[in-house]
Amino acid sequence: MGLCFPCPGEAAPPSPSPEEKRAKLAEAAERRQKEAASRGILDVRSVEEKRKKKEKLEKQIATSGPPPAGGLRWTVS
Repeated sequence: MGLCFPCPGEAAPPSPSPEEKRAKLAEAAERRQKEAASRGILDVRSVEEKRKKKEKLEKQIATSGPPPAGGLRWTVS
């Protein structure tokens, strides 16, 4: 009739082991991060390509060293 307790003959459903639970939580967290990273982006691949190109350009600038002595000059009047 509307009892809140399980019948005495029924066993409680088995709970997952802590390792299984941890693995499922980690998987869900990774999935949420991927969804959050691509939220609002229509073409994820083009964004990744642009990011890689930008990183490559920054790396080239960092490895090329300081600019030559005859570079730009800035004067304040």
